[in-house]
Amino acid sequence: MPTEVQEETFTLEELLVGLKEIHRLILWNDDVNSFDHVIYCMIKYLDYSEAQAEKIAWKVHNEGKCAVLEGSFTEMEIYRKILQQEGLTVSVE
Repeated sequence: MPTEVQEETFTLEELLVGLKEIHRLILWNDDVNSFDHVIYCMIKYLDYSEAQAEKIAWKVHNEGKCAVLEGSFTEMEIYRKILQQEGLTVSVE
């Protein structure tokens, strides 16, 4: 018995809207990483100043999460993978 596959089609406009959508990279609080490590990663990979990185670390600590970067889904996925390899808890919204 053959399996039916339903093909989904999109207009060019629908595809372009999807590409323009802004996604956010979210850094989550955890009980594993030190402030120093979070600050180090923000400076090294996201080009934040030490003062900005420290502010992010405190926001994550106090509020549980912080949006640390915005851009295309592909770009956010690249940074998510890099930061996860450093042991940070991150997601893309």
